[in-house]
Amino acid sequence: MKNLRFLIIGIVFGIVLSKSEAVSWYRIYEMFKFQSFHMYGIIGSAVAISAIFMYFFKIGKIKDYSGNQINIKEKEKGFVRTLAGGIIFGLGWALAGACPAPIFVLIGQGILPMIVVLLGALLGTFIYGLLSKKLPN
Repeated sequence: MKNLRFLIIGIVFGIVLSKSEAVSWYRIYEMFKFQSFHMYGIIGSAVAISAIFMYFFKIGKIKDYSGNQINIKEKEKGFVRTLAGGIIFGLGWALAGACPAPIFVLIGQGILPMIVVLLGALLGTFIYGLLSKKLPN
């Protein structure tokens, strides 16, 4: 019962993704062909909202669900690892036809091939967990 609010937030997020057409393969295709501003507007809004929230996290105004301070660790900047991570993310996005966020939304809409994408995401997360100590991050 304690985690019900997180389930509700996830459901609302899924509805927003679906209604804004952010999970639409056609909208993503339009974005990569520079034919529409739709997805750039959504992504730009998300970046702006995230920047505002990060500011509030850093100054201590927002706490975690237990009321504890959230500590943001500054990572060392690196061109090679950013480039490698971006390439891996982009290839996954291109192969799946969607970024990772709407996997559950698309499965919920009945697009069952996304189960393969979900399994791939889980496998990739598992492999990262095994190798994370050896990676330069």
